[in-house]
Amino acid sequence: MKALRLQKPGGLDKLYVDDVARPEPGPHDVLIKAAASSLNYHDYIVVSGASPVDDGRIPMSDVAGEVIEVGDNVREFAVGDTVMSTFFPLWLAGAPELSKTWACIPGDSVDGYASEFVCAPDTAFTSIPAGYSAEQAATLPCAAVTAWRGLFTEGRLQPGDTVLVQGSGGVSVFALQLAKAAGARVIATSSSPDKMARLRELGADHVLNYKETPDWGKAAAKLCPRGGVDIVIEVGGPGTLNQSIAACRPGGHIALIGVLTGMAGEVATASIMMKQLNVKGITVGSRADQQALVSALDASGIQPLIDSRFPLEGMADAFAYQAEQKHVGKIVLTY
Repeated sequence: MKALRLQKPGGLDKLYVDDVARPEPGPHDVLIKAAASSLNYHDYIVVSGASPVDDGRIPMSDVAGEVIEVGDNVREFAVGDTVMSTFFPLWLAGAPELSKTWACIPGDSVDGYASEFVCAPDTAFTSIPAGYSAEQAATLPCAAVTAWRGLFTEGRLQPGDTVLVQGSGGVSVFALQLAKAAGARVIATSSSPDKMARLRELGADHVLNYKETPDWGKAAAKLCPRGGVDIVIEVGGPGTLNQSIAACRPGGHIALIGVLTGMAGEVATASIMMKQLNVKGITVGSRADQQALVSALDASGIQPLIDSRFPLEGMADAFAYQAEQKHVGKIVLTY
């Protein structure tokens, strides 16, 4: 079968097509014909070389496709089903453990899903929402599950709450859509007039231009009846965290998800204490979180926002486009 590999030390020019043996499923495995994947920031830092991996690693953490063979002991799936992968194949439910998360990330610590066929234990997949195409399903395992966990599993979102989302990437757009479907108000940030208009179309109640309003955290707080937002989906990291702290109401929740502005920085710890905020570090979620998301999407009818599509062999072009940060929603690879 055809697969894309990454040559050390990484970089978009280090991606190459290789012919590899098609995997054979064991008794507990599912073999799928891959149809689509989607780009995440985590995948970008892998292929760019910022997060070193073994030479020849097959990248990509998300995939969706059709089941073409199942092992003798598989009961949950059948040939012909469309399924999608989970970001952490070993984390099925409950609290996170390092042995079940970072030790086995497709496209990172183990080979990922940039290949024509994918074989893994049946517990490494879930069903997809009713009516979803494989392309739509491929957008969910990292970005949508992250948004779901930040809002609901950890944030305990309630109708009438106010949520702050940053930018127009996959996690933020899914968080906007999920929050609105749950009856929340949403404040979004961006610096692009076109993206700001798109965020309003998606349902954002207020959109702040963070370049025109450098203290956007205080501006967001003034828009809230409780003196601040209830939940922040924090994707920026150190460059935006203090603004998120300023935006929160006393007792508010910050889902610390991204590191787009760096890996470390100064934090307004006194403000966290005075406001008694809950700052929760989040890396995607468990299989149970993904299954809960699927149920919510079945009930709500939310459709993923796909910005653009690239062929699998055009992965380098897709990541170059992602790096330009012109997209709104998800970028998809088709197989």
